[in-house]
This record gives sequence, structure tokens and C-alpha cells, in this order.
Amino acid sequence: MAASALSSPAVSRTPNPKSAAAPPQSPSTRRAVADAASAAAAAAAADSKARFEAYNRLQAAAVAFGEKLPIPEIVAIGGQSDGKSSLLEALLGFRFNVREVEMGTRRPLVLQMVHDPTALEPRCRFQEEDSEEYGSPMVVASAIADLIKQRTESHLRKIQAAVSSKPIVMRAEYAHCPNLTIIDTPGFVLKAKRGEPESTPDDILSMVKSLATPPHRLVLFLQQSSVEWCSSIWLDTLKEIDPTFRRTMIVISKFDNRLKEFTERWEVDTFLSASGYLGDNIHPFFVALPKDRGTISNEEFRRQICQVDIDVLRHLRDNVKGGFSEEKYGSHIGFSCLRKYLESELQKRYKEAAPATLALLEQRCSEVSMELTRLDSKLQATSDVSQLRRSAMLHAASICTHLRALLDGAADPAPEIWGKTTEEEQMHSGIGSWPGINMSIKPANSTLKLYGGAAFERVMHEFRCATYSMECPQVSREKVANILLAHAGRGGSSGLTEAAAEIAREAARSWLAPLIDTACDRLAFVLQSLFDLAMERNCNKDSQYQNVEDMDGYIGFLAALRCSYYKFVKELSKQCKQIVRHHLDSVTSPYSHICYENDPLSGIGSVANSMNRFNHFTGVTSFDLSDSGSALEEAQENMPPKDQQHMTPPTKGNESKDVLRESQLTVPETPSPDLPSDIHGGKKKDNGIPNDGGPRKRHARMAAYTNRNHHNNSIIGADDIGSKSGSSYSTICAISARYFGKMREVLIERNVPSALNSGFLTPCRERLFLALGFELFAVNDDKFMDMFVAPGAVDTIQNERQSLLKRQKILLSCLNEFKNISRAL
Repeated sequence: MAASALSSPAVSRTPNPKSAAAPPQSPSTRRAVADAASAAAAAAAADSKARFEAYNRLQAAAVAFGEKLPIPEIVAIGGQSDGKSSLLEALLGFRFNVREVEMGTRRPLVLQMVHDPTALEPRCRFQEEDSEEYGSPMVVASAIADLIKQRTESHLRKIQAAVSSKPIVMRAEYAHCPNLTIIDTPGFVLKAKRGEPESTPDDILSMVKSLATPPHRLVLFLQQSSVEWCSSIWLDTLKEIDPTFRRTMIVISKFDNRLKEFTERWEVDTFLSASGYLGDNIHPFFVALPKDRGTISNEEFRRQICQVDIDVLRHLRDNVKGGFSEEKYGSHIGFSCLRKYLESELQKRYKEAAPATLALLEQRCSEVSMELTRLDSKLQATSDVSQLRRSAMLHAASICTHLRALLDGAADPAPEIWGKTTEEEQMHSGIGSWPGINMSIKPANSTLKLYGGAAFERVMHEFRCATYSMECPQVSREKVANILLAHAGRGGSSGLTEAAAEIAREAARSWLAPLIDTACDRLAFVLQSLFDLAMERNCNKDSQYQNVEDMDGYIGFLAALRCSYYKFVKELSKQCKQIVRHHLDSVTSPYSHICYENDPLSGIGSVANSMNRFNHFTGVTSFDLSDSGSALEEAQENMPPKDQQHMTPPTKGNESKDVLRESQLTVPETPSPDLPSDIHGGKKKDNGIPNDGGPRKRHARMAAYTNRNHHNNSIIGADDIGSKSGSSYSTICAISARYFGKMREVLIERNVPSALNSGFLTPCRERLFLALGFELFAVNDDKFMDMFVAPGAVDTIQNERQSLLKRQKILLSCLNEFKNISRAL
């Protein structure tokens, strides 16, 4: 509308060659035309200022509330010492020692310049941190610089970093500045300063890219004139941000330093065109600013800026042979040309973006209103106990439903994000490796990220792998001797068998019990990890329970629900340990038949023959299990004791027998495994456990053995045991290993898997909601409300509501302004 009003007088003054000369206008007509033109210009300026003010307020709200709004903005980028700070001061129209505080090297600075004809002196106000409010006006230049430095250092200390992307917002109202908003960014550097982290250059580069990449932002790129296009370091970075330069304005700063190198017209035109580097349609601006950094007035500063522009053009016209292509490049030389272009370009972008901004504001206002309604319902629910109970029970029921779904098999949420590998489970649970296992256990699918029922089954498989990787632990000779000799001293026909079984039982109790406890702890961790996944599913999926209220704001209740679930799983783990320990005690009981269900010696070879002889030997002093026993007894092989001629058997004290000479000794035959088991005088039960008739018949058995030994004319203690003490130790270890393997097999294949599945999974599927409901809801109203009125629960909702109210107020104000702007357009 403003453009058409301005063009109408020009059309009326266009001469028509076919008509006679227009009569001269009267003074009143000329005055009316001038007034109309002035009114149109004023209206256009008012519309432009209204748009600028609306976007400034919207920008302030976006910074305060973290809104991501596509507001047209100018982002100034460039290397350090390329003149960004001097350019900002020139745009502001006054100096405030910005270069001395190095404001662009640590935090971005959003400069909102407002042209106010009434502000004869600059008025600068800073937006408060984490708020949309602005502080009191500041007029002293040194105070502005000090505040920028103070805020920068304070924020960086708080976050423990060298740079930060959180901007400082400064609003400058001045009669000599344009309506313009520029975001000043840290300058690119190649090397960190002394005392700074080595990553500072990369941090600055990453931050600047993130600020300049959004497509709604214009890029103002500065580079010194002394840098040749072919050696420009940061031009490649600019191409990464805006490859086509469609939203980039390039400024060659400190242009006066290059003027003395030009003597011919072609030299100037070649440099101004930047041909071959920027493209034919890209024309940089060439700017020079005053170098005098002395204390001067603002008026003198602005006069020097204008004088530098005049001096640059005069030099190109007078001191360069042939001058330069002023028609082509004249509009891009001088600070005044850059200032006009920046202001007009930003206003054009504001006008183009106004409709989309209006639609986005309406959407955001609607979202904030819905959020406020939700918070109001939460606050109202805290005063209605019955409604709160119903909502809490529905929420708990929904969580239990999702937990059951995860145990039964689910792939939502994404296992790649929420699942864990075997190594991650061990690390996060703090349990580590399996006790007593020195090797690394890698079950199937150990590198896949699993959760729920799949992770449960993987831990079960890992437990099986760990258990089967364990061999029967080595037993010392002292332990074997203590157990074996005690059994031999009690008599009976199965001393070695019972000793081996006892060793295997002790090994199973000592080594399998820690593995069982670790398995229960790992399974409990898998189940506890499902709570967060169930919460995530509850937020993203429609529950089968209708009207389930969002309970996110009730921190106390959610914490109580989590604790109750963890307690439930911990109790299941405790019960499972007791159940599996009971199975272990049953398998390792002396009354268990596991060791005797099949012949454990069938796979040992010659051990069976020697064991038959060992089982029926009753003497306890005729053999030695120590390391030196074998050599000693080997030297005494077939040599009777010195006083044997004076010894008498326990059952025949009145009889004596001549000691046989070595030539008269005979070697007893090896008993055949085909002979009946009672051939040695012992009876056998149907289940294979030897039955020796008890202590009452001990002397009778010993006499029978003595008689049989004498009848065979052999000395078993000297021949079968004395010379075989080394093999007796290895024999009993081999037998105990077989027994240990049978006990382990029964536990792992029969008892433990069913016990852990029924102990963990079945209660989680059938009794979880009942257990949680009993603990959380089977209480009186006062105790129940403690979960909702606990410190922080209601206060958090109130604070969130207040923040939303402030955000809604700002957004509604911006929305009304943009509605007025759209009607004016």
C-alpha cells in the first residue's frame, strides 16, 4: 500500500507526447501532492517500525522461554579481528568499548537496535537472564561494557565452560541507529588462548554454525580486505553454512588498507568483482571505519564515519587511473550503503514472514492454553481424594499392563535406545562377572540390546553357560584324607564312594550357591529396568484403561510407585534365592539318591576295579595320602611290619600265624565287576546305596575281611593301598567330579529354570498390580495424600503454571500485534 502511494505522483508527472503540455499546477495542488507523499512515507515508516517492534518483542520472548521461532534475524560471523565489533558500534552510532571486553569471543550478543527520534542519547537495556523482562536503562558506555563482561564470566563459571551459546540480549534505543537486529557471534580462531581448553576453537566453530545454519537467518560475513580470496580460511566455513550464498551478505572490512595497492581501473574492478570465487550475482560490500580509538563524542564518531566514506570514494575516483565501475559497484562501497541495505533487507524479510509467524503464534497460543487446562485439572484433582485415587489406580494398572507386555515380548520403545547388551547389564547393575568363573561368559545374543522377557531369557542362558563352564574345584589332600579316613574308620563297604560323594556335595554347596545368588540379582535388575520402559510406553501409547490421567506432575506418587515396584522385585529375588537354595540343599543332601542313580564309575576306566578294593578295605593306617606317602610305601611294598609276628587279629586273639616269606606271598586277584555286590559281605539296597548293617556288626565285618584276607594269603593294605596312594587321591577326585557334574546337571536342567521362571515371571504377570495396590492404596486418605501434597509436588505444578501464564501473556500480546500488522498489510 505504501509503495503504490509513493508511485502515484510519479505516474502523474510522466509526460504524454500525444497531448499538449500539462498546465502548471497551482501552489495548493503542489502542496497537496507533497502532503500526500509525506503521509504515505510516514505511514510506511510507521508500518515498518510496528513490524520491527513486534518482532523484537517476539524475539525477546523466544530467548526467555526457549521458543524455536523462525524469526528473521541477521547473524554476524567472521574471524577474530575482522572488524565485527567496529561494525556493530558504527551501526549503533556510538561507542561503548565493545572490543575491550571481547564480548564476541564467549557468548553471542543479540543487539536490538530501535530507531527512536526522541532518544537524543542512547538508552541501553539488558534482558534479565531467564526472563523476558528488561532491566533499567543504561547510558554510560563503560557500564554497558562492564555488564557484558560480568554476565559472560558469571555464566561461564556456572556452566564450567569456555564458551556458551546462550545469548545476551541488549536493546538499544537511539535517534541515530536504524531499526535492526543483529546477533554478534564469537570470532573464529585457529588456536586457543593460554589457559583455555584446546577444544575452544572447535567449540566456537560448532556454536557459530548452529546459530547461522537455520534458513530464516541472514548471514553477515566479514573478512579483512588484506586477505586474498584464494587464501580465505573461513570462506569454506561460510560455504558449509550457506552453499549458494542466497541468504549471505559479504562485507570486506578495513577497505582503506587496500586502497593504496590500486593504480589501474582493472585492478580495482577485479578486486571488487571477486570473480571466480563468489559467483556473478554476489556483490560484496566494501567498508572502512575510523581508526581513531581516542575519547571522542558520539557526534564526532558519526561524522568520522561519514568522512571515511567520502575519502574512500574520492581516492577511487582521483587516485586510480580510470577510476572504477561506479555504476556497477558504487552502491556497495561505504558504510552508509551497507546500513541501508541491511535495514531494507531485514524489513523485507519481516514482511514476508509475517503471515507464517501469525499462524505459528496462533498454534503456540493454543498449545499453551491446552497445557494450562491440564495443569488446572491437576491442581483441582489434589483437592478431590476420590478422583485422585481413581486416577492413581488407573495409572498404576496401566503401568502393570505395559510391564506384562514387555515380559511377554515387545519391541517398543526402540530396543536400540532402551535395550542393553550383556556387558552393559553387568556394568549398570554393578554385579560384574560370575563368581568363581575366570573366563569371559558370552551367551548367545550377548551383543544385542535387549530388554524385558528377551533379556530375562538371555540371563538364564548366561547362568547355564557359567555353571557348565565350572569344573569340580580342586580339593586338597588334607580334605580328602579327613573325609576318607573318617569314612574308612566307620567301616562299611562304601567308604571311598561316600567320601567322594561328600566332597562333591561340599563343592556344589560352596561353588554353585554364589552363582545362583548372582543369577537372581541379575534377573532382578532386568525386571527393575522395565519400570522406565513401562513409563515411556505409557506416555506414547494409548492405554486400555479409559480416561487415564497424566500423572507426570505428581512427583511424590511416581516415586512411591517406583519404590513399591522395586520392593516387589527385591522380595521376589529374596524368595527365589530361598527356593533355589532349598533345591540345592536337597540335591546335596546325604539322603539324595542322585549320586547313585547310575554307576558313576562306568566312565572312569580302571578306577572301578581299584574302587572295589578300596571300598572294602578297613584299615586306616596302612596307606598314606600325603605327597611323600607314595615313595615311602613303594619302598616298603610287600614288607610286613616288624612286629607283625606279635600281632593278632581283633577276632582271634588266641591264634597266631607264621609270617610268610617273600617267596610265599601271593597277589590277590582283581575282583570282577560282574560279581555280585554282596560278595564282599555287604548287602545292597535296590537304589544302589550300600547297606552295611550298622555299627553292631562292625567287628563281625572286620573279622570276615580279616579271615578272607588271610584265606587269600594276601596283605591288601600293603599291596593295594600302600603302593597306590598317589592314584587313590586322583581316583577320589575323579569320582567326586563325576558326582559334582550329576548334581549340577540336576540343578540346571530340572530345578533352577522352573524355579526362577515361576518365582519371577509368574508373580509379575499375576500378582504385581495386587501387590502395588495393597501398598499404595490400602491406606487412609491422609497417608494417601502424602504422596501428592509432599514438598515439591504441588509447588512444581504451581510454578509451571505461573511460567505458562507469563508465556501465554507474551505470546498473546505478540499475536495481537501481528494481527494488526497483517490487517495493515
